[in-house]
Formats: sequence, C-alpha cells, structure tokens
Amino acid sequence: MLSLKGDNIYLRALEPDDLDFIYEVENTEDFWEISATRVPYSRFLIKKYLQNSHRDIFDVKQLRLIICNKENERVGIIDVFDLEPKDRRAALGILIIDKENRGKGYGAEALGLISSYCFTHLGLHQLYANVNSENESSIKLFEKSNYKKVGIKKDWILVNGQFKDEILYQLINDVY
Repeated sequence: MLSLKGDNIYLRALEPDDLDFIYEVENTEDFWEISATRVPYSRFLIKKYLQNSHRDIFDVKQLRLIICNKENERVGIIDVFDLEPKDRRAALGILIIDKENRGKGYGAEALGLISSYCFTHLGLHQLYANVNSENESSIKLFEKSNYKKVGIKKDWILVNGQFKDEILYQLINDVY
C-alpha cells in the first residue's frame, strides 16, 4: 500500500509472527507509563488479539500497525485508537522501541504516514495525542509534525506515586 510507505520506513498490518515482538513490548514495564498498562499480558491474550487484528477499524475502533525500516526490521508500533466515527476523530500513539532507533526520523515519518492515511482513507477530521509533559522527545515529535498543543491536563496521570501533567495535541484535517 503506497500510502503507508515512506522513504525510510513503512507501516504494515500485524502478522502472526509478531507475537514475540508484541509480547515483549507489552510486557516491558518501561513502556507501561505511556500505554496506561498496569498488568502484564499473556501470550494467549496477544495471540487472540493477533487473530482478531484483521477486523475493521470502524468495528473495533482501533488499528495497530508495525513500523518497519528499509531492512524490514521492526522498529516500532503506531496505534490509531478510540475512533469516533460520528465525530470523525481518533487518538494516536507511537513507540519507537529501541533507543538506538530514536532520533532517526522514523517516528516523524510514521506519524506523517498515519496522519495522511487517517485523513484520506478513513475520512477523519481530526487526530489527537496525549503526551506526558516530561516526554520531551514526543513533544518535539508532535510539534514538528504540525500537531498543535491545545491543552494541559493538570495532575492527569499518576506515575510512581507522583502526579504528572499531560499535554493534549491535535491535528485538524483542513487539507483533505
């Protein structure tokens, strides 16, 4: 699919052989803060999730894609979730897994591809993301990608006994 292919990365649907990759990501406690996860996932549950990942986004309200580099290596995951078809909006989440792959432009390219896809193929009017106010790399990513900071949710998330603010970023589709 050309709309999900960029110069340095491409986004692809989940495959059965992504089981170990997703299991590792979902059970890495360092990522739990950004994904609002509090408990580990079993291989059984992830396998069931993969078996149902073919279902239509308008039915399940979520689309998860794998971010791959030119060498076909998995470098991250990007999610479209909380789809609201009536209001034509959805939330986005993105994670570049390994630190050595961060800062290479993979995130910005993936965000650009998924934003364009959501506007042109899903007919969405807006996308939004919630970013921890201390997550400087995600703040830079969304601002570089023309997402606008539209609000701050004070003391929104509790992390290790401390409340943190969350920034709401939004991109309005005024092109498509």
